[in-house]
Amino acid sequence: MRAVVFAYHNVGDRCLRVLHARGVEVALVVTHRDRPDENIWFRRVADTAAELGVPFIYGEDPADPAVAEAVAAARPDMIFSFYYRAMIPAAVLALAPRGAFNMHGSLLPKYRGRVPVNWAVLHGESETGATLHAMEAKPDAGYIVDQTAVPILPDDTAGEVFEKVTVAAEQTLWRALPAMMAGHIVPLPNRLAEGSYFSGRKPEDGRIDWQQSAAQVYNLVRAVAPPYPGAFTDAPGRRFVVAQARRPHGAAPALPAGARPGLHVAGGQIVGLCGDGGVILVRELLELPGAGAPAQAVSPDALSTFLTASSKEENR
Repeated sequence: MRAVVFAYHNVGDRCLRVLHARGVEVALVVTHRDRPDENIWFRRVADTAAELGVPFIYGEDPADPAVAEAVAAARPDMIFSFYYRAMIPAAVLALAPRGAFNMHGSLLPKYRGRVPVNWAVLHGESETGATLHAMEAKPDAGYIVDQTAVPILPDDTAGEVFEKVTVAAEQTLWRALPAMMAGHIVPLPNRLAEGSYFSGRKPEDGRIDWQQSAAQVYNLVRAVAPPYPGAFTDAPGRRFVVAQARRPHGAAPALPAGARPGLHVAGGQIVGLCGDGGVILVRELLELPGAGAPAQAVSPDALSTFLTASSKEENR
């Protein structure tokens, strides 16, 4: 079986390796160039293709006629998309007579759309996974070939869950490929009405609303923790990123009566007081100085000094 693979990121790397290990002839890989403004913490599919001796091109826009010509020239039986960042036009999908298939990072039909792992963590889900499905014009809407579930533990960050989902994607594809190669796919329903769809997230979506409950604030911190941009809160002239946090398992540090939601220092710890009276314990707080300068760790003593000075300024 010949395939053309549109791929990027760690899922693209691992799934391309699965195709190679299963004996699929990958005639062409279409991938993205890295963005200069992005934290590249993941593997480059271009490097994987070069290692495996597979031809590759950069194709930011799959609607580019040059991309369609390259795919047609590769004569694929199937097309695969593994975390490629753009919707592939129907005319390109039609170039594969045995179908086109995408690996999505959720248990479809839940969390169709963008950044599904981050959304699942943000909403406090206890489970997600990877789904291999047929591609249609509508995103993540085709029939399901196979899927694998993974747990989301209460303190897992989105980065940790993404590692699990990457393994789930590898397992799903490995399990499904023999039947796909033999032409024996058994379609499973993808009941969109029972699922959900979410769009991409913007940096501003990481702003902490301390009036929310401690569970909501903590889920936001987990959902955008490094290597993602991080949940942030602004103070006069400063921006702080809550890079690591935990919910208290025992008694929380005592805060002064009348303390307002936001960052505080108590018992030698940085504490985030939330709108429901619950707290998060901040294990790592960073300050973003701006102008491209690296983030700086903020100690409890340094934050206490800043908060005291800010309070005096407010009371003048």
